[in-house]
Amino acid sequence: MRHGKKIMHLGRKTAHRKSMLANMACSLIEHKRINTTVTKAKALKQFVEPIITKSKEDSTHNRRLVFRELRNKYAVSELFRDIAQKVGDRPGGYTRIIKLGNRLGDNAEMAMIELVDFNETFTKDQKEKKKTRRRGGKKSSAATSKEPIDNITEAAEEEKVKESTKEKNSEKEKKSSPKGKVTKTSEKKEKSEDQDSDDEK
Repeated sequence: MRHGKKIMHLGRKTAHRKSMLANMACSLIEHKRINTTVTKAKALKQFVEPIITKSKEDSTHNRRLVFRELRNKYAVSELFRDIAQKVGDRPGGYTRIIKLGNRLGDNAEMAMIELVDFNETFTKDQKEKKKTRRRGGKKSSAATSKEPIDNITEAAEEEKVKESTKEKNSEKEKKSSPKGKVTKTSEKKEKSEDQDSDDEK
């Protein structure tokens, strides 16, 4: 009984299994997706994801740990240079396994394992969705921010109109005030003359 034995032996001894997983990991890093059997894909997922996590922090120690597993300096340099930048914000789950059906010769279950952030057709849809959400948020914020600005501008325009009307009224009063005084004095004079004429009568 194999209770508690979680390692996938893959019908190989330890040295052969490690070499095979290292070669498959290097191919995945280089080509970003590979086709293999479902069991090997699951074993590769367990093997390569801790290595990608180590690549997030670029230090000599981490590079040496990764090189001990991969044994390929070109794959290590590409992992730390290209893949680590794209995967930087993702907290795990760097690979995706997609089943492809059974193989013709031996009827083995086949699968494609790929790096999630390098699937252009799938990430384009996600980016577009995010953009629409961000634009919607920006519109709402812009609308809310425009409302007080519009109110302020309207109030300022109303104040300007009121000031201009007040100035015009004051100018009119100044112009009409001497004429008005003359007319009032003339009316008084006329009244006084009428009274005098009545008294004489």
